[in-house]
Amino acid sequence: MKKIITIIIIGLAVIYLIQRIVKKININTKHHIGEVIDEFNGVRVYYNGGIDHTSGRNVTKDGYNIGINYQCVEFVKRYYYEFYNHKMPDSYGNAKDFFDKNIPDGAINTKRNLVQHQNPSKQKPEINDILIFNKNIFNPYGHVAIISNVSETNIEIIQQNPGPFSKSRELLEINQKDGFWTIKNDRVLGTLHLKSTNTN
Repeated sequence: MKKIITIIIIGLAVIYLIQRIVKKININTKHHIGEVIDEFNGVRVYYNGGIDHTSGRNVTKDGYNIGINYQCVEFVKRYYYEFYNHKMPDSYGNAKDFFDKNIPDGAINTKRNLVQHQNPSKQKPEINDILIFNKNIFNPYGHVAIISNVSETNIEIIQQNPGPFSKSRELLEINQKDGFWTIKNDRVLGTLHLKSTNTN
């Protein structure tokens, strides 16, 4: 019995190590790290290879921290900086940290200086909102993206670093019931919205 347990533990350790290595290297030879693969409103999306790959930190000339190059957070913050000239008061944190569960729906998230909406929310998601995904067993950091299109039945997101074979654009279903809009994905925590915008 001990031998079987030892074999299982060694097997799990090997799987874990392989997974950690694959998440750091580029296994998709069709793209190179730093390649422009998409853009939205003139803001570029770069290819990152393995989701844990890092390529230094993007900092503006005046010292504002955009984030680690080619990660999802870097794109979202760069988008808000370039498109809106918006700087977040707290310029650090992982993707999941963009959402504060203690903030009521429609209140200001002071760390980001943006209006936070939960999922579900009375507010329909809007183009240019930041969408925040919670962590999961394979990704302890969470994920963020920009909403690039909205209809009555779905939203389109544009994202950086979704994985070496994943697309930069993705559709998520939405619906409205009893006055609340729900983004039908269990990992979606909610959205962040620049108060002065009105795109719909």
